[in-house]
Amino acid sequence: MILAFESSCDESALAVFDPDAGVACEWVHSQIELHSQHGGVVPDIATREHLRHFGPLLERAKANPAWPRVSEVAVTLGPGLAACLAVGVAAAKSVARALRVPIVGVNHLRAHAWSPFMPVHAQAPDSFPTDLARLLPHLGLIVSGGNTILFSISEAKVLTKVSATRDDAAGEALDKGAKLLGIGYPGGPAIEKLARGGRADAFDFPRGMGRQAGLDMSFSGLKTSLRYRVQAMKEEEVRTSLADLCASYQTAVIDALSGRTGEALAQGAYKSVGLSGGVANNLGLRAAIQEKARGAGATFLAAEPRHTGDNAAMIGFAAWIDAADARRFSGSTLRVDPGAYL
Repeated sequence: MILAFESSCDESALAVFDPDAGVACEWVHSQIELHSQHGGVVPDIATREHLRHFGPLLERAKANPAWPRVSEVAVTLGPGLAACLAVGVAAAKSVARALRVPIVGVNHLRAHAWSPFMPVHAQAPDSFPTDLARLLPHLGLIVSGGNTILFSISEAKVLTKVSATRDDAAGEALDKGAKLLGIGYPGGPAIEKLARGGRADAFDFPRGMGRQAGLDMSFSGLKTSLRYRVQAMKEEEVRTSLADLCASYQTAVIDALSGRTGEALAQGAYKSVGLSGGVANNLGLRAAIQEKARGAGATFLAAEPRHTGDNAAMIGFAAWIDAADARRFSGSTLRVDPGAYL
């Protein structure tokens, strides 16, 4: 049993992962409502909330029947907000010392990368090694507020970056777009909701940098295009065109992501395609990536909605499935790494 801690941004999370059965239990305290008052995550407030809520979460975990069977502790080391990560690492070290069990560090992005495989494992833990082998090589897409990365997982379980955004992440572009349109935070869900009543072809927004960027992506130009568009419109016109603006803007993001995914698929023999990260909950994006996978004859895998955002369950799963990497960070090597990458 692996007790996992996650505190990279504004979620305080604990989970117990059982390699023989899947996620045994998990607890998350979200700060979204608090940060929505400020239009985004405020690091000092996020750190304070972690300090306030990890104690109560641990009390709930101790009362769970799985607690006595914990034999290892795993914790997010980065990337993320330094002070927030430090709270989680300090808590995890204290618990590991109290339980007298080993502790390992997990890369948050690698945990996202592996999260689409969690439902496969949960369905049939006994046959998972065989099922995993049938799904590799794998092409994955992580889409969140802080990262947009295409990567591959080889048959030997080696993760390699294929491409990434050169500037803003797709999730950040959605959040900033929603702010420009005055529709609140978090922006992705707000835009998706309004887009359902709009026309995706009503406004022409850019899809990135074109062929000169190779497989890399870019979303800063899209955000700028929306700002200029809104500035050129009267307030009443923006209000009456809000659904069309959201639909067109969201479609531009989805087209850029699915387009690059399709190009990457054409360059390799992948058996599966994965989608993870907070923006993976967008139904339009899921459908678009699934269609690309189908066209390439690959199996589509997506992280469960509860495991797309920051959560400890994927940290526990990664500590097990990605054990060789996790065990590089233990003992004296276990330290916060806010700037870590895939």
